[in-house]
Amino acid sequence: MHKILITTASIAALLLSGCASQPISTFNHFQAQDLNGLISSGQYVQKADNFFVINDSSSSMTDEYYGVGYPAQPDPTKFSVEKEILNRINQTIPDLKLTSSIRSFGFGKCLDMGFTKLNQAPTSYSKSTFGSGIDALTCGSGGSPISSGIDGTAKDLSATTGNIAVLILSDGHDLDTDGVKEMQAMKQKYGDRLCVYTVWVGNPEETSGITLLNNLANISGCGNGTTADNISGPEHMASFVKSIFLKPGKPVEDCSVLDSDKDGVNDCDDKCPNTLPGSKVSINGCWIVDVKFDNDKAVIKPEYFPELDNAAEIIKGHPEVTIEVQGHTSKTGGFEYNMKLSERRAIAVRNYLVKETHSPNITARGYGWTRPIDTNETEAGRANNRRVQLEVNGQPQVPLP
Repeated sequence: MHKILITTASIAALLLSGCASQPISTFNHFQAQDLNGLISSGQYVQKADNFFVINDSSSSMTDEYYGVGYPAQPDPTKFSVEKEILNRINQTIPDLKLTSSIRSFGFGKCLDMGFTKLNQAPTSYSKSTFGSGIDALTCGSGGSPISSGIDGTAKDLSATTGNIAVLILSDGHDLDTDGVKEMQAMKQKYGDRLCVYTVWVGNPEETSGITLLNNLANISGCGNGTTADNISGPEHMASFVKSIFLKPGKPVEDCSVLDSDKDGVNDCDDKCPNTLPGSKVSINGCWIVDVKFDNDKAVIKPEYFPELDNAAEIIKGHPEVTIEVQGHTSKTGGFEYNMKLSERRAIAVRNYLVKETHSPNITARGYGWTRPIDTNETEAGRANNRRVQLEVNGQPQVPLP
């Protein structure tokens, strides 16, 4: 049964419990990147004139969040991570003239007993006013009528002029509908003015929500979908904010004939610009340190020592770079166990590289099974997922597709 179908007893429980029982998490300090220099230099110009948020404030968002990138006390819920993402977006938005708005969907006292609530009416954007709108998201309850949130936003946009960016935050889980019909109607109404962006704020068992949200973004033809984990850091958040609000301000050279980092991959196809000289790269132009692990093991096999020795030589030649060694696992065993296993794998590779380079700029982090590069349904796929990857100067080294 869809969560929108709420019984009389459920409504009574919501009225009794209210919102006060939902804990408030305090997140670690976030240092946003300053994008104003990109605008003042003319490198980028503003492309969105309106920024309208649709926030999932249903009961599923009150579950604990098991992703990475949002350490907090107490452990955060998905709802509190949604608010933290909006806060980080707010800190990163450069000085732009915008109209902004925030609307939520769910049901119960948190939404004044409606299926959608306008938490902040369309108003001139400033960091303080948008922050107040975020604060107006007080709790989550009830079902997930995303269609009501989209319909309400379509009406909110009626008085706008200029280009529109709509951002949807949700776990995409147990929705009453997929929202496609309503999003298609919004696109038909606002045409090329509208771009839709989505952020999946879910847990490992809810990954089907990623596809659903990506489908909504794709309807607009000019937006994109991402996940909370992927935009948790300042660099990644800055890239996401740029994709929403900015566009290049100068003509761009033909990237197909350029190879700026001279790694053999043209700039059009290069997903990892500025690759360090001598790095072995994938077809995506990313530095691949190909170290795999046996199942349930974190011991580096001798066959990978030459690979790591080569990486160490490159790092010694560029002591200024920062490296995050990222450990991963296949989806075998429990979630918490795999998070610790992936961390041990990352630490093993980090220790090897530090021993060879003495670099203080190499860190380790485990991601468990949350970022697979292959299927977990076959042994070959699981073997590919038992790996380490590098992040260089905040740039993820994208694996092979």
